[in-house]
Amino acid sequence: MNTAVVADRPVTRRRRVRQFVPPQHGAWAMLLLPYTVGVALAGPRWPHLPLLGAWLTGYLLSYYAFQAIKSRRPSRFTPQLLVYGLLAAPLAATVALARPAVLWYAPGYAALLAVNAGYAWRRRERALLNDLASVAQSCLLVFVAATIAGVSVTRVTPAFAVLLLYLFGTVLYVKTMIRQRGDSRFLRLSVGYHVLALAAVVWLVDVLLGPVFLLLLLRAALLPARRLRPVQVGMIEIGCCLVVLAGVLATL
Repeated sequence: MNTAVVADRPVTRRRRVRQFVPPQHGAWAMLLLPYTVGVALAGPRWPHLPLLGAWLTGYLLSYYAFQAIKSRRPSRFTPQLLVYGLLAAPLAATVALARPAVLWYAPGYAALLAVNAGYAWRRRERALLNDLASVAQSCLLVFVAATIAGVSVTRVTPAFAVLLLYLFGTVLYVKTMIRQRGDSRFLRLSVGYHVLALAAVVWLVDVLLGPVFLLLLLRAALLPARRLRPVQVGMIEIGCCLVVLAGVLATL
């Protein structure tokens, strides 16, 4: 047996996996947190399962669609678009057939995806407005989950607001740790935002969420002074995500 060929097989497999899994590790928390909160608050129903599949494969489909738009070479991403398109379509159709009311959210998602596509075309995916559009897409899933369960959207509106404040703040904070590291103006923007988010949550949602957002404020103010590797930033954010999840479920 040719040992060189055997040794190359794991490398080849890893390369193939990387072709179909985007290097956006932080995106998974943004995807799963609103889904988990929405299902937990509204109560699980069987269409929530295909919704999860449609949501995750839809994200993967959109990621490679935007890569195709950005590169101006869509043929490079044909395999990914086919795989995730064929997976997402029947899952989304199952949800729509089971709960047609979810189609009311389609125009909102279409508009937000159009914003993403526009920034991808201009190769400005790191723009704050583009990030806000992505965060809004994720947070809208709280309403979708409630609609599937037959629960009024007013029941989950406070959770939507809390997650929107948290996730956009996370975008700002992560930028101060990596791409905007050392930028004092951006750091002030991030810290100022977290101060306003803390005040908004305490004043408009629930004072019991104050300690959670105080923790997020301290993270945004203190950690940029430390040199942390991206994996460390990610692990800390997973912990913060779990704290937010626990806080929302305990108070709302």
